[in-house]
Amino acid sequence: MKAIVLCAGLGTRLRPLTFSTAKHLIPVANKPLLFFGIESLVAIGARDIGIVVSRESRGVIQNAVDDGQRWKARVTYIDQPEPRGLAHAAQCAESFVGPDPFVMYLGDTVIPEGLTRVANYFRSSGANAVIMLKAVDDPRHFGIAEIAGDRIVRLVEKPQAPRSNLAVVGSYLFDHNIFDSIRRITPSWRNEYEITDAIQNLIDRGFTVRPYVLEGWWKDAGKPEDIIDANRVMLDRIEYAVRGKVDAGSTLTGAVNVGEDTEIVNSTVHGPAIIGAEARIVDARIGPYTSLGDRVHVIGSCVENSVVMDDTLLRNLRHPLVASLIGRKVQVSGDAGPTDGLRLLLGDCCETRLP
Repeated sequence: MKAIVLCAGLGTRLRPLTFSTAKHLIPVANKPLLFFGIESLVAIGARDIGIVVSRESRGVIQNAVDDGQRWKARVTYIDQPEPRGLAHAAQCAESFVGPDPFVMYLGDTVIPEGLTRVANYFRSSGANAVIMLKAVDDPRHFGIAEIAGDRIVRLVEKPQAPRSNLAVVGSYLFDHNIFDSIRRITPSWRNEYEITDAIQNLIDRGFTVRPYVLEGWWKDAGKPEDIIDANRVMLDRIEYAVRGKVDAGSTLTGAVNVGEDTEIVNSTVHGPAIIGAEARIVDARIGPYTSLGDRVHVIGSCVENSVVMDDTLLRNLRHPLVASLIGRKVQVSGDAGPTDGLRLLLGDCCETRLP
């Protein structure tokens, strides 16, 4: 089975961070979002992976993923010349996929349970497509599926009056018939070729489209709060491991993962939390649910429920940094004044001094 991973989106809701990096490479529990998807694909035997990229995302993603050998996979980069929807992105990969069945996976999707069960179901069901679904509280923000028996009978993109609460998750399994359906659809009101319209065309032409309802957690990590939420969930899966130095004045509780050559001095770390390599934590309180990247320095400050990327300095913050997403090579220092906590979204290379 082949796989295509869609990574051409610009991540506008995560700006300014995505001015300098692709949203698919933002780390969760110190691992880029995209890497979780690649690992899930390789686990089901999809080792021939096409990554669909835009002009803006190609360089940074190719630099991070390279040829895929670290996962014992082969990665091909496929250009989507302009952002014209998920179905258009899939069509760009048609020659790569060929006649084989394939998985289509959105590169900013996090599915902790992986794809093994849905892939096995697709292989055994004889269906032309299997669509991952998840019950949601507000279906108006998603593509929604209506089910009759063991089949999907209708798909609607972001309905104002939804007749189901089953949202389409960012993972799909198709045979080659989906490409003919993509050629038969027209652009939506958003001027995009919607994958929900292509799947509906499959249904209308009599092909078998089956649902797979995900019981576990799932997140389309397109907004800062989604990244923070995904970070919390994935940190709950880490194990205690300390490879750095922790002095006698420091306390580590719960699942704490500390990288090599990291130094923790007179500080408290409440797990789950992960701290990368060559970091320095002094007179600080970290966690819970916090990820600090490589070479992060936190001095005289408190950080909780946040993601802080590589080479960032947080120094002498009087009040906690909470629910924040901080880019690479950022410096935040000073006194915030009277407040319950700082909540920041900062892109790479920012410098902020609080009065």
